[in-house]
Amino acid sequence: MTKLSVRHLLGIKNLNENDIHTILETATQFKEVINRPIKKVPSLRDITIANVFFENSTRTRLSFELAEKRLSADVVNFSASGSSVKKGETLLDTVNNILAMKVDMIVMRHSSPGAPHYLSSRIPANVVNAGDGTHEHPTQALLDAFSMQEKLGDLTGKKIAIIGDITHSRVALSNIFCLQKLGAEVMVCGPSTLIPKHLGELGVKIGHNVKEALQWCDVANVLRIQLERQQIKYFPSLREYSLYFGINKAMLDDLNKEIVLMHPGPINRGVELTSDAADSKHSIILNQVENGVAVRMAVLYLLAQQ
Repeated sequence: MTKLSVRHLLGIKNLNENDIHTILETATQFKEVINRPIKKVPSLRDITIANVFFENSTRTRLSFELAEKRLSADVVNFSASGSSVKKGETLLDTVNNILAMKVDMIVMRHSSPGAPHYLSSRIPANVVNAGDGTHEHPTQALLDAFSMQEKLGDLTGKKIAIIGDITHSRVALSNIFCLQKLGAEVMVCGPSTLIPKHLGELGVKIGHNVKEALQWCDVANVLRIQLERQQIKYFPSLREYSLYFGINKAMLDDLNKEIVLMHPGPINRGVELTSDAADSKHSIILNQVENGVAVRMAVLYLLAQQ
C-alpha cells in the first residue's frame, strides 16, 4: 500500500488521482476484513482518535466510530451539545484541550465551511473532514465511488447524475471532484433555484428534467432536500418538488436500460425517492452504508502512516 500525498483528509479537491486509487484499493482489503467472523485488526492499536462533532449526525458518526474500533484504535467521542462550546469556548481551545489528553487524530464535522482546514494548520494531529457546512464531505464521495466501482468496474467514461438539492449539499461538490478525477462524466439535475449559479464552470452538465437525466446516466445519486439549511423557500412545496423531481419505481422500470440508484441518506421517503424505488433492485443504498466503514478504515489507516 503506497502512501498518500497529504497529512489530512480535508476535501477531495486536495487529493490527486493516485491518492483516490490508493484509498479505494486499501478499502477493498478492509472490506474483506469486516466480512470475516472476527472483524478486528490491530492496525491502529496505539492510536487515539477523537470524533469531534459540532453538528448532528447518525450514519457518519457511527461509521467512523465502527471503523476506528475495527482498527483497534482508542476512541473518544465529543458532542458540542452539553459541552463547554455552549459556554463560549472557541473551536481551537476545545480541540487543544482534547489534544492535551494525547489524541493523535481528529475526525471533525462542523457547520462552517473551512473549519477543518483552519484546524489542520494550527494543530499537530491529523484532521479528517467529516463534513464542513455546505462545502465538502470527502469520505462520502470516496464511499460512493467505491460502491460505483463495485457495481460498474472502472468509472472512466461512465455517466453519473447527481439529482436534488445541489446548493445545500456537501456531498455534491465532493462527488463532482472525485468522479471527474476518476474519469467519469457528471451531470447535476434539480430545480434551477437549487443549482449554484457558477457550477457549470466545474465542467459538469446541468439539467432540470429528471426523466432525461435518468435516461442519460449509468448511476443516479439522489440527494436529500436539506430543509434545515434553507433560510428561504426554493420551491413552492415538498409535494410539488416530489411531483417534478421525485423518482419512483415506475420511472426506473420505464427506462430501456439498467441504472444504479444511490442516496447518501437519510432518505426523505416520498419526496426525492418513493419507498418502492429506494428498496428496488436498482438501489445499492445499503451497500453504500457497508462500504462506508471499509472506506473510512482505509482513510484512517493511511493517514496514521503519515
